[in-house]
Amino acid sequence: MSIYSDFCSRHVGVQGSIRETMIQSLGYQRISELIADAVPAEVLEERELNLPAPLAESDALELLKMLMDQNEVLKPFIGQGYYGTKVPAVIQRNVLENPGWYTAYTPYQSEIAQGRLEALFHFQTMITDLTGLDVANSSLLDEATAAAEAVALARSAKPKGGTVFVSDRLFAQTIDVVKNRCEPLGVKVLVGDWQSFDPSAYDDLFATLVQYPDADGAVHNYSEFHEEVHAVKATTIVAADILALTVLTPPGEFGADIAVGNTQRFGVPLGFGGPHAAYIACIDKLKRKLPGRIVGMSVDAQGNKGYRLALQTREQHIRRDKATSNICTAQVLLAVMASMYAVYHGPDGLRNIAYNVHYLAQVVACSVSARGHEVVNESFFDTLTIKVSGQAEDVIEQGVAAGFNFRRIDADHVGISFDETTNQDDVMTILGIFGVDQPVLPEEEEVAWDAFHDRESEFCTAEVFHRYHSETEMLRYLSRLEKRDLALNESMIALGSCTMKLNGTSEMMALSWPTVANMHPFAPEEQTHGYLDMLDSLADWLAEITGFSAVSLQPNAGSQGEYAGLLAIRRFHLANGHEDRTDCLIPTSAHGTNPASAVMAGFRVIPVACDEDGNINMGDLRAKAEESGEKLGCLMVTYPSTHGVYESTIVEICQLVHELGGQVYMDGANMNAQVGLTSPGVIGADVCHLNLHKTFCIPHGGGGPGVGPIGVAEQLVPYLPGHLSSEKKEGAVCATVFGSASINVISWMYIAMMGSEGLSEATKVAILNANYVASRLKSFYPVLYTGNKGLVAHECIIDLRALSEKSGITVEDVAKRLMDYGYHAPTMSWPVTGTLMIEPTESESKEELDRFCDALISIHGEIKEVIDGTADRENNVLKNAPHTAQVVTSDAWEKPYSREKAAYPVQKLREHKFWPYVGRIDNVYGDRNLVCSCPDMKEYK
Repeated sequence: MSIYSDFCSRHVGVQGSIRETMIQSLGYQRISELIADAVPAEVLEERELNLPAPLAESDALELLKMLMDQNEVLKPFIGQGYYGTKVPAVIQRNVLENPGWYTAYTPYQSEIAQGRLEALFHFQTMITDLTGLDVANSSLLDEATAAAEAVALARSAKPKGGTVFVSDRLFAQTIDVVKNRCEPLGVKVLVGDWQSFDPSAYDDLFATLVQYPDADGAVHNYSEFHEEVHAVKATTIVAADILALTVLTPPGEFGADIAVGNTQRFGVPLGFGGPHAAYIACIDKLKRKLPGRIVGMSVDAQGNKGYRLALQTREQHIRRDKATSNICTAQVLLAVMASMYAVYHGPDGLRNIAYNVHYLAQVVACSVSARGHEVVNESFFDTLTIKVSGQAEDVIEQGVAAGFNFRRIDADHVGISFDETTNQDDVMTILGIFGVDQPVLPEEEEVAWDAFHDRESEFCTAEVFHRYHSETEMLRYLSRLEKRDLALNESMIALGSCTMKLNGTSEMMALSWPTVANMHPFAPEEQTHGYLDMLDSLADWLAEITGFSAVSLQPNAGSQGEYAGLLAIRRFHLANGHEDRTDCLIPTSAHGTNPASAVMAGFRVIPVACDEDGNINMGDLRAKAEESGEKLGCLMVTYPSTHGVYESTIVEICQLVHELGGQVYMDGANMNAQVGLTSPGVIGADVCHLNLHKTFCIPHGGGGPGVGPIGVAEQLVPYLPGHLSSEKKEGAVCATVFGSASINVISWMYIAMMGSEGLSEATKVAILNANYVASRLKSFYPVLYTGNKGLVAHECIIDLRALSEKSGITVEDVAKRLMDYGYHAPTMSWPVTGTLMIEPTESESKEELDRFCDALISIHGEIKEVIDGTADRENNVLKNAPHTAQVVTSDAWEKPYSREKAAYPVQKLREHKFWPYVGRIDNVYGDRNLVCSCPDMKEYK
């Protein structure tokens, strides 16, 4: 059999004699010898995982198709925040299915992310316009968690507040998530009828949350209610339907301070619940506390406009033990799709879609009412609640027989939600189910809401929403944006802790299958067997890989996984009568989401020092653990450490915490150095979240989507997240049972094609590649932390601080100069300021590793020129980087180095050159002049 039928040989970048050369360059004859030295014997347990034999790509796709063909995809009329939509083919092919978009990283290096940033800027503009509010971020995870984030934002504005009111007409899953998020923080959630609620009766009321239109479809006027809420200095939050806002009065015009919702119905597939881009918008005075990423406008070094992440280059909302949010993942790819949907259709097109949806709902409402059925909600946009007097089951069954899914509210009521995919034939079929022979048409231009709700304000007035309505122009616009970004289809992205590996094409193909894309998350279980079988097998495989008893796939981001895992620990302690076990020990090197998640889950953060080698200081850990005593709830630890080293004391660390009654939470960010060689279960952890968008090949999508499932030891299984629509009703952390369900097919394909031996091979080569890079660079940049025999794990940190002190060249200068060489910078100044953390992954070839190392070695030479005085300390090739084509080809060139040195510092670039679209962005200017939405066309004129 040809080696090329083996997917592993496609996924792993170094093979055969080249691989042997790399191993020998490190002083070893076999890779097993390298692994034996790199991985401590205490945790090394290389074994054959109980996984199916690896499949060839075509066989895996065929098996997955057989699985997903078990799904029965009916036309969805269930609603509740999820609707059928038409994905424009030009967006499906050129964004969703395009590696230039889906393999990009979070736009922290803005000069090589201008395409994504521009698309996200339009997303923000679209949201602020539609909601009538001042500022929006560039997406959250789903509507339910966005509502919970809004509640936390409101509380930060009134820290002494202890009560939030939630309308009982909110989507049920949103109510549940808000309750679960508030409980660890001691916030009281009142759920009831907003029309009878008296805000003045509660001294500690800090927020109210209502739905618009509500869960039963009614369109309410909340203006007087919001005046009453503002009178007690509380914040008003509205969960609003994005399509309805094209024709209904925006929340900002009837007193909302914050609006949240889902943009799924703007051209994003249902996907059994995700991924979709949620939105959050707020009034101006709350913008500095708005969670998530905000894209702002600034200028580059040449005075040209440029986009960037505002208020901080990294996550502005993670404030460690002061955090109100731990969001570290947006839904960038899906936000781009939603924004481009609005660009493609424009305001007139969006309104036409909305009015057509509403008209079809009106036809059914008028017709069934004339037949004698009561439509409970006289006002509506797209959703009807129809009284059927004990016949709900019969109506539901008739709908299924016709190929439709209605919503069962109770024995006497059904809900029907219309959407962009509904047509006249569907309406006639529905009318037949209700015994209507002849439709009754509404009056021309009649709408089912009062005049107060007629939207009069314009939206999407910026030029971009009026220019690209032909497919030709839309295609060219998407292509131009794509070319402004550097993604994995261009070059290696060696970001430590972020694991930017190959996202195989065969892994991605199923996302566009109707059986994957078009399933409603609340479809009846008997219609979803394909999804359930696929997700069950993936969860079992992940449990085997991690050494845990069970895995929950619900968390839809790594941050959500952290939170869910910590909640499981907290609930375990509460169930055992240990309410006081609230201390959480966290090394000072941990990612900011670790302490943020701990605070949100109700723990008290206690920092633990690291020693001079970057390892957890055992003395400090022991002292603080013993000091906590019976208050010790858990330890959060990353393995290998955030310093890229296998700590030899990790088993002892876990044993110490267990002896004192605590649990061990392992951050799965570095799981790519464990799979097949060891596992959290072997090491002694009790819970670990997995970044499927890192180790298990779901692409980063420019900063999302992500999946962050958690694996747990046996004692924590009862405390995994539940969901209202599942057997276990309590404890949901996001809106649907399986979170971002659809993209799990990517990880399913990866594991199915790799098998046990392939997964182990990937880990070994990741370690080989990292040590090869460290070995090549250590003569130029010290490798900050190493383990046994000077080896690293799957990543290494190179230290630029001594060079910076001598030259004045900062790590940021190096990051920007790498763009001229065609590379995205490694992780910059984290976890140690003034360093670069490099993770090459297993997917890169020796040729690419060498090209990357050559770039850094060349940059070292450029730094030495500054130190030696042959290059100016301020006006040099590093301080002026990156160099755009416009700068290099300008008639004026007054720099003390050549154009060739600026643009072509190594010969390889003459074969192919990636040009940064803008020069260095001025972050300070952008923060002082925060612009985060487009001006309308009048301002352009």
